[in-house]
Amino acid sequence: MLCSTALHSLWHLSMTQPFETGDPAALGFDPERLSNIGPVMQQFVDDHYAPNLVTMVLRHGKLVYSHRCGYSDIESQSPVAEDTLFRLFSSTKPMAGLATLLLYEEGILTPDDPVTRFVPELKDMRVQRADGGTEPVRRDITIRDCLTNTTSLASLADMPMSYRQMYRKPLEQLGMIRSAGYKPLAINSRERMAALAQLPLADHPGKHFIYHAGYSILGAVLEAASGRDMETFFRERIFKPLGMDDSGFYVSPDQADRFPNCYALLRHSDGPSLRLQERASDSEKVKGPQINFGIGGDAGGVVSTITDYARFAQMLLNGGELDGVRLLGRKTVDLMVGNHTGEMVTPMLGGGYHFGLGVAVFNGITGKPSIRSRGCYGWGGAAGTHHWADPQEGLLGLVFSQVHGTVIRGVWPDNEYQRDFQRLVYQSLV
Repeated sequence: MLCSTALHSLWHLSMTQPFETGDPAALGFDPERLSNIGPVMQQFVDDHYAPNLVTMVLRHGKLVYSHRCGYSDIESQSPVAEDTLFRLFSSTKPMAGLATLLLYEEGILTPDDPVTRFVPELKDMRVQRADGGTEPVRRDITIRDCLTNTTSLASLADMPMSYRQMYRKPLEQLGMIRSAGYKPLAINSRERMAALAQLPLADHPGKHFIYHAGYSILGAVLEAASGRDMETFFRERIFKPLGMDDSGFYVSPDQADRFPNCYALLRHSDGPSLRLQERASDSEKVKGPQINFGIGGDAGGVVSTITDYARFAQMLLNGGELDGVRLLGRKTVDLMVGNHTGEMVTPMLGGGYHFGLGVAVFNGITGKPSIRSRGCYGWGGAAGTHHWADPQEGLLGLVFSQVHGTVIRGVWPDNEYQRDFQRLVYQSLV
């Protein structure tokens, strides 16, 4: 058993600016109830549901609880640390929403702009018909479609084998099909878009919520609109202003010892187990080539510490400002968390949710009641990073791990550390 808990101590990092700590009782928590988080997270690690779990709770911008347990490397039993670097995967999507809105505020683009304004390679896309043929799209994909997962671009998991064989070449170019010995192709974003344009859509744009291929298009749009690659854009416009000194798309040599292994969760009749999925030293994030700046989770998205990510999330919860640095106007943040999918069914979210511009939002209109407040928003990544923000309570919760549950389908119903973490935080409010 390995864990570390802090209720009042300052969470320090080597470079990142720490948060001011607050007295949990003075900020409306029962400290004894709050301290239940650590043992529950430890049990998930002890039961082999996760290799590590790192949590943070903030209220009104002050750190009230932090805890870490488990290992960055199970074999060597190297402990997870405050400054461990996590593969964010789709936890990068809210950052992509922010990046889009930075350009929106400057008048460079709007959410309803067709992506072909910036990526002409995607003109004349077609839709797959049930009879095997294709037909022209009724309208172009928009930037809003990309952010809300309504492009109708099919994900690999939804593609029948016949489709995969028919479009094998562009799928391989995009890295969606990877044969033995696969190495990332040195193609730029425009070449990726040309490959993507060869794939028919599953339906017409804006009709259905299909997760999550549109973010690769959004990356090309943002590069064309800003005139910078995503690594440069994110560093100059997001990471540097927010003091997110440990965040980037790749791991630098001096960061390599803080980058953990990634594991896969397997289920057996006698319980779960963890299998090494990616050794840190073998990761593209360490070895390169540094050619893929995927903002939607592809190629792992951004790499960051939990504290860096908390700074980003707290900025949004503050209405676009952190430590005197304003990135967005308050009303633009309202736009980000607004209902951009209407009454559209979002199967992976369930009832009571809509999708904003890069985040899922609990609206409580349909579905079962929840302990969280209406307006609570957030998102997560495939390797176990997750955050949520509750504007009504001024509350921010983060729980990070590096366990990829999607390798074997059907494991996540048994692995409820994200749900239990949120429950434990809310039951601590008095």
